[in-house]
Order: sequence, then structure tokens, then C-alpha cells
Amino acid sequence: MRKIKEVLRLKYDCGISEREISRSCSISRSTVADYIRRATAAGLTWSEALALTQTQLEERLFHSEHIPSSVQRPPPDCEYIYNQLRTYRKFNLTLSQLWLEYKEKHPDGYQYTQFCEHYWRWRKKLDYCMRQEHRGGEKLFIDYSDGLSIVDVLTGELVLTQLFLAVWGASNYTYAEATLSQTLADWIGSHGRAFAYFGCASRVLVPDNLKSGVSKACKYEPDLNPTYADMAEHYGCAVLPARPRKPKDKAPVENGVLIAKRWILAVLRHRTFYSLAELNAAIRECLERLNTRPLRQAKKSRRELFEAVDRPNALPLPPRPYEYSEWYKARVQLNYHIEVDRHYYSVPYQLLHERVDIRLTATMVEVLHKGERVAAHARSHVKGGYTTLPEHMPPSHRYYAEWNPARFIQWAGKTGEATARLVETILTTRPYPEQGFRACLGIINLTRDYEPARVEAAAIRALKFKTCSYRSMKAILSAGLDRQPDGSNQPGLPGLLPHQNIRGQEYYQ
Repeated sequence: MRKIKEVLRLKYDCGISEREISRSCSISRSTVADYIRRATAAGLTWSEALALTQTQLEERLFHSEHIPSSVQRPPPDCEYIYNQLRTYRKFNLTLSQLWLEYKEKHPDGYQYTQFCEHYWRWRKKLDYCMRQEHRGGEKLFIDYSDGLSIVDVLTGELVLTQLFLAVWGASNYTYAEATLSQTLADWIGSHGRAFAYFGCASRVLVPDNLKSGVSKACKYEPDLNPTYADMAEHYGCAVLPARPRKPKDKAPVENGVLIAKRWILAVLRHRTFYSLAELNAAIRECLERLNTRPLRQAKKSRRELFEAVDRPNALPLPPRPYEYSEWYKARVQLNYHIEVDRHYYSVPYQLLHERVDIRLTATMVEVLHKGERVAAHARSHVKGGYTTLPEHMPPSHRYYAEWNPARFIQWAGKTGEATARLVETILTTRPYPEQGFRACLGIINLTRDYEPARVEAAAIRALKFKTCSYRSMKAILSAGLDRQPDGSNQPGLPGLLPHQNIRGQEYYQ
């Protein structure tokens, strides 16, 4: 701002020399002389200058004659241009195309250069921003940046890493680490290590719209990645993604990226690293220097501000760190199983054909239906195998699943010892025991139509005559042969008396 009034006051009201006025107002002597010369040429006295505003005074002394153009040109509709550029960005719409449309409507309008000048002069007035106040312990801003490269010891190739950054809003306390990618596993793992480094968790997480954090970006209702939402719930955090293409929403971490490049990447640029652990160890050393370095305005380090402002208001960490998990959706198959990583896990048979959510960890598979857990299994890595819980099966299937040779012998033993031996004989004489399951089940179920004593007697007769089958048992019971003596206790028939009509063995020689 020009100090015209102060110069005129000191000159005309106080009578101070130009050299002293220059020293008092901290401006050059030539500038003081120029102001006084212009006031004299304009015939302006101190009393008149005192009644004028700063703007009026500048117009009076620095008046430049403007010669209006004789041609009145229609001005471009700058707001229309701005909205068109934003709406049709996907069509790569340019100012050049909009100028052509403007000239079609107004052939006597501005040429392209003045058209753009009018628009950009209007556009600059929209570039304003609001200063954000960050409460202690509230927000943690998260972003990625390109990191340094590590050398693959096997091939000698350079592998570019990604630099993960987490910056607190109130104190600017920073965490950084290198990862090989921005995939979901690295994203979730970096969050867990950042919380462990801080010793607490923020109430709000403000990430960018990368796919690992936000499945579908939206200005109004972004769709969070299920795993990321599950991790935030574990630590008690809320997730508030920045708006798409709005870096000012996460200004602290954007500034943190620049600071990290200066104090970490620039410092380590000449070093060669052969592993991710070696690189992260060097980053941790630079990070400690960054967080303990005093800030110019605050006169305190980031760590001191964090301990004083953020930590007292942050959330405590849960007893156990978050276990990385992945979420899937599946439909229950006809055999009341779902497929996860080429292995099949059972769910309650009542959920047949229903869609369920699956939470997969390194050790467990959880199945949820409408937000409630309906099944949990230890994770198996056997491809094509089945993990089935009996309580998930229908009663008839559960009964059939219990079939085995020992089970059938036990069931038959409730009828009698002979029935158990009969069933055991049937099972042992088949090439595969399963081939005799139905026959044994039929023999056991004979007790529904006949008394157990009769079935036991029929089994004794079948064992004696070696007719071990269900059909034989059914025939014995139907004919009542189980009630007839089998002749085992009858005396033997008398032998034939010798007589002359009997031919001996010599007869057949």
C-alpha cells in the first residue's frame, strides 16, 4: 500500500525534510520526492488530501487517461465458460472451442487473446481457500508419494517403492515408511505400523481416494473398502475421505509430502539400498530428526506439539492390533457350502442360495449374513477340500454322515449279539464297507416291524446257514422260520442196516 497520506502529512503539516520522511516511512527518497511532485502538479493541499480516501487520492495523483474504445464488444459469459469446462471435462473441452462458439454468436466480439484474458481475470477471483482449524487428536491425514528405489539382489534391477505418509492435523507429527506397492495389504499394514509408532489412534482418518481405501469415490457418499472400514472400526476411527481432485481437503499431508521429500528422500538420494527393511531403517532415522526439529514459528518440535496437543485427545489403542482380513461376497451352494480360495466351508443349511459376506484372515474364515456371524471355521489351504460342521447339516444328512462300520455294529448290538455278528459279517465280506451300509440299515430297521427277540433269532438262523443278507433275514421273519427249531438239538438219524441188496464200491469199479 502506498504511504501517500503519511508523506503529505509529514511534509505539509509537520514540515519535515524529504530525507527524514524517507527514513520515517521506510521508503526511498526518490519515492517521497515523486509523491510531493505529483501533489504539487495536481494542486492538492493537505486539507484536501485529508478529506480523500486512499483510493481517491491514488486516482488523483496517479491518474492515467483512459481512451474508451469506439467499438462496444459483448463481453464473454465467464460463468457459463467455467461451468462448461467443468461439466464436459471428459470431452476435453477447451477455451478455443468455446471461443469459436462465442464468435458464432457475436462475430464482432473479442478475439481469442482478449477472450482468454477476460476469462482468466474473472477466474482468478475464485481461487480462495478457507483456513482449517484442526482440533487435537482429531484428524490424521494419509497419502502416498513416489519413494526411493531398492536394488533386487537377484537380478540387479531397480524396484521403485512407495512412500506412505501419515500426518496429524494439529501438530504435523509425521510417520513415513516405504512399501513395495499401494495394494490393500500394504495399505492396511502401514496404518497398523503408524498407529503403533504414534502409540494412539486418531478419531478421524482422512485418506485420498485410492482403491485400497475407497472402493468408489463420490463427492457425497464414497463407498469405503470393506477391509479398510473394518480396520477403522477396530481402532474406533471414522473415515472421511477427501473429495476427488480436492487436494486442499488434505492440505497437511500434501505439505507433509513436500517436507518428507526434502528431509527424507533428498537426504537419502545418494545411498543404495538392497532391501525394504534397510530402506525403512534409514527413513526412521531421518523421521526422528524431522519430528524433533524445532519449528520456526511454534518454537517447538512436532513431537513436543504432538505430546501436548494430539496425544491427550487421541484414542487409546486396542489390546491387540488389527489382523489383516479380506472381504468377499458369495452365494451358498446347493450343498450348503461356500467356496473361499478354492476350499469349501459349510454354513447353516437354512441359508441355501442366500448371499453372505465372508471375512477372510490368515487363520480364520467368518461368514456373516445381514451383519450377523452365522459360521466360523479355521482356515484350510487344502485345494478342493471340504470343511463341514455337523450342526450345519440337515438332520437327515447328519444321520447319514454318522454311518461307519463301527457305528452299524454298535446299533446292531442293541438288538442282540447275533445281530451284531451278522452285521459285522456283511461289512467285512464286501470289497468296500459302504456297499453293505444299506443292507445293515435294513436289518437294524427290522425291529420296527418285528420284536427284537425274533430279529435276534433270525440272525442266529442266518449265521448258521450262512445266508447273511437283508433279503434272507426278511424271508426268515416273513415265513416265521425264526420260531421253528433249526434241528441242532435233535438226535441224529439211525444208520442203515447192511443187507444183500446194497451194492458195494466194487460194483462201480
